[in-house]
Amino acid sequence: MNPDRNSTSGNLSTSVAGDIIRALDADDKGAVRRLVESLHPADTADLLEWVSHRERNRLVDTLREPFDPDILAELGEAVAERVVERLGTVQAAEAVASMATDDAVEVVEALDADVQQAVLGVLPDIRRDRIQEGLAWPEDSAGRLMQRNVVALSDDWDVGRAIDYLREADDLPADFFDLFLVDRGYRPIGAIPLSRVLRTRRTSALTDIVRPDLRTIPAGMDQEEVAFLFRQRDLISAPVVDEDGRLLGVVTVDDVVDVIHEEHEEDILALAGVGAEDNFFEAIMETTRSRFIWLMIHLIAAIAASWVISMFAGTIQELVALAILMPIVATMGGTAGIQALTVAVRAIAVKELTPMNAVRAIRKELLVSGLNGLLFAVLIGGVAWAWFASPALGGVIALAMVINLLTAGLTGSVLPVVLQRAGFDPAVASSALLTSITDVVGFYVFLGLAAALLL
Repeated sequence: MNPDRNSTSGNLSTSVAGDIIRALDADDKGAVRRLVESLHPADTADLLEWVSHRERNRLVDTLREPFDPDILAELGEAVAERVVERLGTVQAAEAVASMATDDAVEVVEALDADVQQAVLGVLPDIRRDRIQEGLAWPEDSAGRLMQRNVVALSDDWDVGRAIDYLREADDLPADFFDLFLVDRGYRPIGAIPLSRVLRTRRTSALTDIVRPDLRTIPAGMDQEEVAFLFRQRDLISAPVVDEDGRLLGVVTVDDVVDVIHEEHEEDILALAGVGAEDNFFEAIMETTRSRFIWLMIHLIAAIAASWVISMFAGTIQELVALAILMPIVATMGGTAGIQALTVAVRAIAVKELTPMNAVRAIRKELLVSGLNGLLFAVLIGGVAWAWFASPALGGVIALAMVINLLTAGLTGSVLPVVLQRAGFDPAVASSALLTSITDVVGFYVFLGLAAALLL
C-alpha cells in the first residue's frame, strides 16, 4: 500500500477525472468502466482519494464486479478502509486473497479490528495464516514488509535443474529478480541474479555462479534500517530470515521505495508538529485529536515565553521600543533553530550524523550560526540605531541577536542527537522544544541586556 497521496498523477489528468465523474452522474456504468480500464491502478486509487465520499461510493459500486485488487493495494490507509467497508466483507476478502502477501498485510493492518477480523474470517485458511503471520511481526518491521512467496533453490542443484523448476513450478511469485540458494536447513547462503542463470550453461553448478556477499535481513529489523541497507548496497531484493537464520521471505525494491516515501512524509509532518496519522483524507475528529496535543505543547512554550516577558514589564514600560523589536529577536532565533534542526534530523534519518561525527557537525552549526549572528547583528543594530536614534539600543539588539542565533544553532543541532540517544524520535519531539528554548532565551537575553545597559 502506498502512503497517502492528495493529488492526481501519471495518466490521471483533470479532464479524464472529469469525464469519469460526468459518466457517474449520467449513470453510464459502461463509460465509467471503459475510462477506468485505461488508467493504471495507482491512478484509479488517486481518483478514489480525490473525489467526494458520495462519488467514491458510486465509483466503488460501479467497479466492484470484479474489483481490481491492485487498486486497493495503492490506496492510502484512510481511504482503503472506507473502500473495504463499501465493498463488503466477501468482496474485500476476494481482493485481499489475490494480493501479494506484503500488500495484503498492509491493507488488513489498516482496517478497524472488527472489519479486520471479518475479512480474515472469510479468507482461505492458508491465505489467512500467511497474513496473520505477517501481522504478528512488529509494525514497521521487515517481517511486515516482506513478501512470503520467494524463489529458493537447493545449493546442490545445477543451472539446468533450476531453469526446469522455474518453468514448471506453479507457486512462484509473478515477478522476481534474485534466486536465493539455501542449504538443507533452509538458510540462505547466497543470491543469484536471474540474468546470471539465463546466461550460464545448464551443466554448471549454482554454487559456481552464486554471489557470496549475501546480506540477510532479520525479520525484526526496522523498515528504515531496511531502506538504508538497500540504498547502501544498491539492492533489488534481499532475503528475510528468522532468529535461526532460516529463510522467511523477501523484501523487494518497490516496497522499499514506498518505505522511503512514507518515512520522508512522516518526518516532514513530525517537524511541523503533526502526527503521521494526520493526513489529507482523515476524518475531522481524528485530525482535531491528533493536532491538539501538539498545540498544547506549543501553548505551554508560549506561556513560558510570556512569563519571561512579564519579568521585564517595567523595563518595557520605560522603553517602548523594546516591545517593537522583540518579535525580530524571537523570529530570527526560531528560524535559525529550525534550519539547524532540519539539517540534523535529515542527517540522522539517512545515517549521516553519527556519534563519530556529531561533535564536528555541532561545531559547524555553531560557526554558521555565529557568522550569521554577526552579520545580522550589524544589520539589525544599524536599523535599530537609525529607527530610534539610539546607538545603545542598536548595540543591545545586536548582541542579543548574536547570542540567540548561537543558542538556536546549538539547540537545533544538539537536541535531535540527545533525543535520539534517549530513545525518542527526534523529528517528533524536537520542534516544540526548540521553539520554547529559542523564544525564552531570546526574550530573556534581549530584555535582560536592555535592563542592564539602557536603564
